[in-house]
Amino acid sequence: MSVQFWQPSHSFPIRRHKMKLIALTALLLMSVPLVAQSKPKVRTVTGFVRIDPGTYQKQIADALVVLRTAKREFIAEGYQVETLRLTTQPLGELVAGMSNEQALAYLALLDHLSVKEDFLLNVGPAMMHDTDDPATMHLLELALSTLPNIEASAIIADEAGIHWKTIHRTSELVKYVAEHSPRSQGTFNFTATAMLKPLSPFFPGSYHTGAGRQFAIGFEGANVVAEVFTKDKGNAAAATADLTAALTTHAKVADTIGNKVAQETGWTYGGLDPTPAPLGDVSIAAAIEDFTGAKFGSSGTLTAARIITAAVKAVPVKQIGYSGLMVPVLEDKVMAKRWAESAFNIDSLLAYSSVCGTGLDTIPLPGDVTIEQMDRMYADVASLATKWNKPLSARLQPIPNKKPGDQTDFKSPYLFNTMIHPLP
Repeated sequence: MSVQFWQPSHSFPIRRHKMKLIALTALLLMSVPLVAQSKPKVRTVTGFVRIDPGTYQKQIADALVVLRTAKREFIAEGYQVETLRLTTQPLGELVAGMSNEQALAYLALLDHLSVKEDFLLNVGPAMMHDTDDPATMHLLELALSTLPNIEASAIIADEAGIHWKTIHRTSELVKYVAEHSPRSQGTFNFTATAMLKPLSPFFPGSYHTGAGRQFAIGFEGANVVAEVFTKDKGNAAAATADLTAALTTHAKVADTIGNKVAQETGWTYGGLDPTPAPLGDVSIAAAIEDFTGAKFGSSGTLTAARIITAAVKAVPVKQIGYSGLMVPVLEDKVMAKRWAESAFNIDSLLAYSSVCGTGLDTIPLPGDVTIEQMDRMYADVASLATKWNKPLSARLQPIPNKKPGDQTDFKSPYLFNTMIHPLP
């Protein structure tokens, strides 16, 4: 058999074959998933203020100028900003010297202003230490039961240890608000936090203890996780590296904007919480299922949670807040569905919390849950947080007249109804 070498006179058929090869290669490249390209939403730009009853309107207006400046910068970079938020000094300091009636009237003015000026408002912890006056928790009970927008928290553990009195008072508050707020939804605006530092941008656990004039940023980035996990399905090393790179791309934008706004306004940029928060169809549960190939709650879920947290922690910018993974049962549409299917439970969430910043977030409970039962749940979260020195939270939501097997019936664009399970 003779071999025919290429000659210039035969170039046309060879060129045609090369063009076919190039076209085929292009099609193959198009079919290969790329590293995450879509932008996450900016869940929040959160400002921290210390306000006075006589000048609160001007102080809030000045703060909103800073937050809206940051919002414009993000929009210019192609990011959608969902909310602007303000966190005041802790509730006891905010209403110092006022009677309950005066304090409630003042909080109502702030609640109304938050709607008028289109920002979310957090009045910080009602108790930060076991030695704090528990009467402030009673004031917060009334506020959460009657004011639809105010958010707040209680701190159940810090570097000094677990706050056992605060845990019990927190359970009493949650029970009261569940029984007295419309559709029991007041509990959605309250959380107990453990080992969470000041200046977290995410609500309801956000707080600060200083002079204010600071701000922080938080993303809604479950879509970024989903793109990477779809590409790197089952490959932990590749997923960790690719997710770190994808999150870093957006974190550096936030870092640049934060420092620019700080320089222009004189406010202090506290940092970014790069936790890839979910909401609705932007589901962290769906992202984890993309990686494991199984339902959220199946074996491998904890590994996926660890990968996400490792990637978040590796992002090389100034970090603040939880900086891990959020698993809010009622805020994530796929997660709410898996909860109804009993694919996971409270103990599962505590296990995941050992490798990520989760805790027990938006957990629907039967209406007859006792204060003592909630005490034990809060204590578990506080114990885990102090053992591993990691920020966790607990947002429990009992629903009066609902029992295991019933469906929740919240009327909120941020809560997805699911089944109520027996307590463990």
